[in-house]
Amino acid sequence: MGSVFLSRTRGNQPVALKLIRRELADEEEYRLRFQQEARAARQVRGYHVVPVVDHDTTGARPWLAGTYIPGLPLNTALDDFGPLPAPAVLHLVGCVAEALRAVHAAGIIHRDLKPSNILLGSEGPWVIDFGIARAADSTQLTRSGGVVGTPQYMSPEQVAGLPLTPAADLFSLGLVAAVAATGHHPFGEGQATTLAHRIGNTVSHPPDLSRYPRELRPLLDRCLDGDPEQRPGPEELAAMCEEACGRRLRDFDGWLPAPIAAETTRREQAVGALPDAPLTPEGEPSQTGSAQTGYGHTGYGHSGHGAAAGPDAFGPDGPTQPPYTGGFPGQNSGNAAAHPRPAPGRATPPTLRPHRRHAAAVSHCSPRPP
Repeated sequence: MGSVFLSRTRGNQPVALKLIRRELADEEEYRLRFQQEARAARQVRGYHVVPVVDHDTTGARPWLAGTYIPGLPLNTALDDFGPLPAPAVLHLVGCVAEALRAVHAAGIIHRDLKPSNILLGSEGPWVIDFGIARAADSTQLTRSGGVVGTPQYMSPEQVAGLPLTPAADLFSLGLVAAVAATGHHPFGEGQATTLAHRIGNTVSHPPDLSRYPRELRPLLDRCLDGDPEQRPGPEELAAMCEEACGRRLRDFDGWLPAPIAAETTRREQAVGALPDAPLTPEGEPSQTGSAQTGYGHTGYGHSGHGAAAGPDAFGPDGPTQPPYTGGFPGQNSGNAAAHPRPAPGRATPPTLRPHRRHAAAVSHCSPRPP
């Protein structure tokens, strides 16, 4: 949908700032839908959920913002450290089910639940980017035949382009659980679109659950049912996971394998030490700064410190102002004269750091390779 930057509030709290692509910004219908869904997403409050805290659809480029979460993305953890043990998977799924319960209670369907949208931290997993895929449903890409989501983590009804219910997220969570436990997709190997085709034909291509740990099979069997009505609700799934893993979902003492726990701790400790990324003369973020550090990911959460940036901080093609550095606690105020604090009521120009690896929160199932 766009590019994600690390910015800060007036109170110097780190936030993730997502700037929407121009082709989406030019769609008036998209702007209206984006505004409705972003407002709804701001109402979500619950365990393991990082909700949207601010957004704007009136400027040349719509944006949304939330707190910066220095967690380890699940996909990165799987790539670097291998599959999770079954108890950790059960704990993960139970907590994500709790997050989905809050999301669904706010009238939102995530529609893009996948490993890269789940962050691992010392206090459990965090779900990010919910409600944003739903906001893109009225774009030209969808009207021309695309399906919003990530093909290999879609539900059968999502692949078919049918109306979705919250049960679609439970199917996606089942796929995430299977991959987290073994590194293998329950619908076999192949390109993302090939897997999506198999998912869309669960009658002729049922998932193969024989390779998964025994304690996970009841969960996978329920979540990966082709009939949405037969899947468990988030509350039921959370209870199943808590019973199966033998510990309370709120107990995170040693819930992650030691190497992953050490990495999440390192990231949490390092977030305050990130250097500012300078801007180029053209106003774009340079290639230096946190884009090369690998610290953290982005999420949307309540910071309590006001908006991260306003529409006047961006030009038609991206950031146009250098970072504001005067007056933030603990920061060098040498640029305060050059970049004075905006008048009351105006937004603070953001300090931007690109996170190019996570620029696209939504992919599209189309003839092109994903």
